[in-house]
Amino acid sequence: MTHNFLAFDFGAESGRAILGHFDGDRLSLEEVHRFPNVPLRQPDGLHWNVDDLFAQIKVGLAACRRMHGEPESIGIDTWGVDFGLLDTEGKLLFPPFHYRDGRTEGVMEKLLERVSREDVYAETGVQFLPFNSLYQLYSMALADAPALNEARTLLMIPDLFNYWLTGRAACEYTNATTTQFFNPTTGAWAESLLRRLDIPTQFLPPIVQPGTALGSPLPSIVDETGIRDAQVIVPACHDTGSAVAAVPASDDDAAYISSGTWSLVGVETRAPVISRESLENNFTNEGGVAGRIRFLKNVQALWLLQECRRSWERQGEALSYSEIAALAESAAPFGPIVDVDDAAFLSPPDMPQAIESYCRQSGQTPPTDKATLVRCILESIALKYRAVLGQIESMRGRSVSAIHIVGGGSRNRLLCQLTADATGKPVTAGPVEATAIGNVLVQAIALGHLRSLEEGRALVRHSFDIECYEPRIDAHWDEAYSRLLGLR
Repeated sequence: MTHNFLAFDFGAESGRAILGHFDGDRLSLEEVHRFPNVPLRQPDGLHWNVDDLFAQIKVGLAACRRMHGEPESIGIDTWGVDFGLLDTEGKLLFPPFHYRDGRTEGVMEKLLERVSREDVYAETGVQFLPFNSLYQLYSMALADAPALNEARTLLMIPDLFNYWLTGRAACEYTNATTTQFFNPTTGAWAESLLRRLDIPTQFLPPIVQPGTALGSPLPSIVDETGIRDAQVIVPACHDTGSAVAAVPASDDDAAYISSGTWSLVGVETRAPVISRESLENNFTNEGGVAGRIRFLKNVQALWLLQECRRSWERQGEALSYSEIAALAESAAPFGPIVDVDDAAFLSPPDMPQAIESYCRQSGQTPPTDKATLVRCILESIALKYRAVLGQIESMRGRSVSAIHIVGGGSRNRLLCQLTADATGKPVTAGPVEATAIGNVLVQAIALGHLRSLEEGRALVRHSFDIECYEPRIDAHWDEAYSRLLGLR
């Protein structure tokens, strides 16, 4: 008998409804619906179009039923940090803001004038990023936004969709940990931190673990989609949490890179790592599946390449990612290097121009053409991975044995090889659809079709193609790495 599980996976650019088929021996995936994720630019800022995205969920549910009947369960994962605030009647007070909206500019610095960086980190163990949910809330507090006191429920984006599907309001653990007002040591909201900042806490919902069943769809959803009995199950609702659940590792010393718009570089631990060194290195402790902690660091990574591609499209030259990779292959290695996490690359109006300016300001000759520019980005990403992994090894006192790259970036064969070369570690790439697979695995475990996460990861190794890259020794990498460190 084949068991079917429907995973909705939302990224910054698009969303998909992917059906997982498990026949008891192998897992396979089938895309049943794909749709764009286009933010809304409104007078007060940049928002997510959650009404349209939820409409696409219903389209995906109906498409699944037409093609394969009802799935056994439904799971939703998205990016982290962004949220909606609901009033006493359960209605959104305003469309959720996009994490790249400018309302948090300078807010982190103002907050840290009131509560020290050490105190915030001791309470939350989360890296300091200017768009974290904490700073979004504090920006509202600074503006005396009435919505803070009117709100009765805060729901992260996947929790909002689950609420609209089932009527049950709860916050899934892995996404709660991205807010920077969750305490990973106590497993509860960091209410004392919010109170120190005069941020109300009445809207904090109960927290549920991955694998929790929220119930079946509401009657209105049944009427629109025909889906009646499928259980809505929270996977790791943070997309990286789902992706890491699907990492086909069997070694506790292996590192992972969940590679998409952002790269999440880290290891799994059994307890949070909250220390002076992890604070200084700006590492985060985010929740994982089966009681694990994802000890990691965000790297901006392929965002730079995506924005260059968009810039070229605006100029009338549309290049596929395979064409872009071929350009980089043709370019000479070890040209200019940039720190991909520099603030100059967070949201520039023109990414190629931002990279050119950065190179000039750092005393380097800027890339002279598209091929050199792409090579610069990919080598800089690989070197940044080396830096982050070196920090992990230092903090844990143990060497990283290998690197697993999952997600869309695992398709970039040049980046995978450059990562092996720059780090000196063997790299395994795949599966590409790790986020959807991890989403499906948690649903299958929750329904008793798999016994554990370890069994799920063994199923991934058995079901999907994995490509291996061995490091090529070249002393130029050490020189390039020294140049990267000198940019700080």
